[in-house]
Amino acid sequence: MSRYARQMILPEVGVEGQALLSAARVLVVGAGGLAAPVLPLLAGAGVGHLTVMDSDTVDLSNLHRQTLFTEKDCGKPKAEIAAERCREINSGIVVTCTRRKLTPENAVQNVQNADLVLDCADSYAASYTLSDTCLAQGKPLISASVLGLGGYVGGFCGGAPSLRAVFPEAPDSGASCATAGVLGPVVSMIGAAQAQMALAVLLGLEPSPLGQIMQFDAHTFRSTTFRFDAAPEPETAFRFVAPTQLTGDDVIVELRGDTEAPDPIHPAAHRIAPDAVAAHLQEPTKRLALCCATGLRAWRTAERIQPDWPGEIVLVAAATS
Repeated sequence: MSRYARQMILPEVGVEGQALLSAARVLVVGAGGLAAPVLPLLAGAGVGHLTVMDSDTVDLSNLHRQTLFTEKDCGKPKAEIAAERCREINSGIVVTCTRRKLTPENAVQNVQNADLVLDCADSYAASYTLSDTCLAQGKPLISASVLGLGGYVGGFCGGAPSLRAVFPEAPDSGASCATAGVLGPVVSMIGAAQAQMALAVLLGLEPSPLGQIMQFDAHTFRSTTFRFDAAPEPETAFRFVAPTQLTGDDVIVELRGDTEAPDPIHPAAHRIAPDAVAAHLQEPTKRLALCCATGLRAWRTAERIQPDWPGEIVLVAAATS
């Protein structure tokens, strides 16, 4: 009996659907907690080509939710270990990995090679970079985020509005799983929903998950869902760029202090505190690049000074992953 027999029985799959899965190329950015259920489920379903992108290594403090890994994997590259686990699940698919951070510079090529992109990164800078890239290329994006006892998963771009259309403003908090904590089952539940949305897109199921968000609260065990098919794209969007994309013609501001970043993001950068940026800026016709660790300080600073800066404002997140 075929290894896919149990899902091919479904009228939503069948022979034609399984052929669609086999021909699909999926990029998974981030090999941590969300990817722990996503990757085995996609591999098991027979998605033909998976690419895993993550520059980090396995850490003991993450094993409670990054269940693809074991204690023996600590210190080893996440992308390589995750890819090998997928090959062990299904030898009939192709699984490649890249041990690189996602950046606004390499996002274009990586997204271009995929039919579907899954955002499993614990970084909203990476999420917005993927959304901007997928929107420009018309590629569908399944993005998820989990913190504490709650999270969401949604389908963006590929004919649906982007992440920015739903979340156009800077996040309220720069908290992450590392700083605010998270429970493993919550991550697994959202990750499983993310895998289901991915399969639904690849199979062309209706209604499409593109243009839909599902939210889950593990404290109350309640979930909600809503569609955003008509959400307009924001008129103003501060896009992320990589440090290598900065030039001498830019006005570059390093928002991090000497202790946090002994070496500024660029040799031509001016080190200015976020609250003092507006008072020090000149040449408002040039492109302004605001740089910090995660992009949050840069984004909030950009929102404050935009009325007085007619030129383009871009953001640089030194820790994009």
